[in-house]
Amino acid sequence: MRRGIMSAGAALLAVFVVAGCTDDPATPASNQTPPTPTVAVPTAAPPAANIKLGPTGPSTAPKCDGVPIPVGTDPQQVIGANPTAKMFCFTKGLHRITHALRPEAGITLASSEGAVLSGSVELTGWQQDQRHWVVRGALPAAYKLKGKCEDENTNPCQPGEQVFLAGKHLTRVMALDQLKPGSFFGDYKANAVYLADDPTGKDVEMSRTQTAIEAAAPDVTIAGLTIEHFAGKPQGGALQVGPGWRVTANEVRWNHAVGIMVIDGDQAVVSGNTVADNGQLGIGQYSSEGVKLTGNLVTRNNTDGFWIADWESGGIKSTRSSGEVSGNDIVANRGIGMWSDIAEFDRRITGNRIRDNAADGIRYEISYQATIEQNVVEGNGFGTGRGSGPSLWDGGGINVNTSSGVTVAGNLVKDNRNGIAIQSRTRGDGPRGKYVLKDIVIEANQVVMDAKTASTGVVENKESPAGDGAIRFSRNSYLIGDKQAERFAYRGQTMTWSQWQAAGFDQDSVSS
Repeated sequence: MRRGIMSAGAALLAVFVVAGCTDDPATPASNQTPPTPTVAVPTAAPPAANIKLGPTGPSTAPKCDGVPIPVGTDPQQVIGANPTAKMFCFTKGLHRITHALRPEAGITLASSEGAVLSGSVELTGWQQDQRHWVVRGALPAAYKLKGKCEDENTNPCQPGEQVFLAGKHLTRVMALDQLKPGSFFGDYKANAVYLADDPTGKDVEMSRTQTAIEAAAPDVTIAGLTIEHFAGKPQGGALQVGPGWRVTANEVRWNHAVGIMVIDGDQAVVSGNTVADNGQLGIGQYSSEGVKLTGNLVTRNNTDGFWIADWESGGIKSTRSSGEVSGNDIVANRGIGMWSDIAEFDRRITGNRIRDNAADGIRYEISYQATIEQNVVEGNGFGTGRGSGPSLWDGGGINVNTSSGVTVAGNLVKDNRNGIAIQSRTRGDGPRGKYVLKDIVIEANQVVMDAKTASTGVVENKESPAGDGAIRFSRNSYLIGDKQAERFAYRGQTMTWSQWQAAGFDQDSVSS
């Protein structure tokens, strides 16, 4: 599927130096002599601002030349019947997957003909029931639920079955009297699905199978497939990725939970995919070292109402892992754009275009050693609820939370709810030592804070104040308009530019 994202804009306007000193400065962040800067104040946007992603998805897949898997056959049986084959090609059309495929080591599952792997079943035999339409006998037995939803009263995000009417995703309601056009109600006790819309003459499908492909062996390649309508449980992936896997040129869409989930998948590569409209999260990564997530379009994920701030919803989320996230377009997800959380290490987040996500653009939380550089981070943090407010606790553009050894350099951070938010909290211990805010370098970034942007700065718990010299803002350029606007914050105070400099920050930076 060919998709491209327009550039984030041209270079910033020229900036000039403003001397710092004025009223009532806060306690200085450090009384140490600032180190000699290693980079110049930036005057142009990073290259990512002027580069289009280009096409992603199955249209970019190479030709598949191997054992055919025809529509209507069990793919696992075809694989088992050809033990020496290394490439299997799904033919054009809709392949309904009734149980997760478990490819063997070293094989390729692919298509160059437009194959669609679907986890849905057709719903037929509708009957009119007063003002509603109902079909019975299609739902699974009630099962244990998990997940944190925006609606914490009825928790509609937790059940996995989705319903599609003429290809349109319907919104789940949790009671029959809430049913309206464009929605459905699943009554698990009565094993009945209700619609307000008349389904006569229309295709109605319900996601039923939880997983399309499981990571049962290493070094598998997945290419050219469309994977849709799988009823995964929260935090589970429609496509699971294992060690050494290559996942390229696929479209993974409209699955209930996570589109692509890398789990115990060291050295996997996920590139050139379109990952869109999944119910919880686009791409997940857990306990996987050296993974590369590159050149993917990750957009409009969290369609099923998971909590946008703190429960793994939105674009990409990684935990206890390392590797590279580069050259992706992470756009318009209902949650955080790119989130590293809990014991991440040696992480590089570089050259991405991250914009219009409901919560933070980038969040790096209770983790170690990261480089966040040359990204365009624009228009994030304007969703609803927690994670979208003006406080620096809510993040915005780039949020570094109680982590160590993090360099944020050369990014364009523009028109977000907040600019760059540095947070120090009490978060306990991790595998590489106590989670603490230290060795943070914010350098050579361009930060644009218009009237919608609250501030850039540092917030701290009383129990966990940032130590002297823990954070260095250096050689940045800021476009803030009114010099007297309080666009900065530190230790409970909002500040003007001159007060921010007097507090010990950005003394070799410029503002206009």
